[in-house]
Amino acid sequence: MTKFTQLLSLENIRQGLVCSSKKRVFETISRIVADQIQGDEDPEHSSFDCLFNREKLGNSGLGNGVAMPKGRLHTGDKPIAVFLQLATPIDYEAADHRDVDLIFALLIPSEVCGEFSQSVLPELAEKLLDKSLCKQLRAAQSAEEIWQIFEYIDNHSDDEQENQNNEQATEETETEQ
Repeated sequence: MTKFTQLLSLENIRQGLVCSSKKRVFETISRIVADQIQGDEDPEHSSFDCLFNREKLGNSGLGNGVAMPKGRLHTGDKPIAVFLQLATPIDYEAADHRDVDLIFALLIPSEVCGEFSQSVLPELAEKLLDKSLCKQLRAAQSAEEIWQIFEYIDNHSDDEQENQNNEQATEETETEQ
């Protein structure tokens, strides 16, 4: 089970950010991650291009005012995540026609892209669409508070998974008897 806090760092969270368009969002994400991308001559430009080009293939709006833009990096060995809580929602051309104010961006190195596409991205998308989580993220007043929300969700998901495993083991034991 992938955790938000495994992909995201406190330094890559912005709260109350003002952006006027999807393009500005991608530019902001690219500036945030530029210093974290190794082996690229122009990491800011490369990260913008990978986000922008991927978005052309299909809108990354998940619904409920949430978007999860992603892009494939040609360098690196671990994904880089950025979370933005916008001060004012922007037109994101999402399928549900709702403006977006919560953005979880993920830049994934080519060498691990396959495994992320199959298992991690759907799992993250499902978590990000949780109405309770969205409400908490929208109400957060600082990057630290957003980080704490993600930590709580990650820890709570562990507890929930353990409970499901225990229930399944109990059912299997009862079935065997």
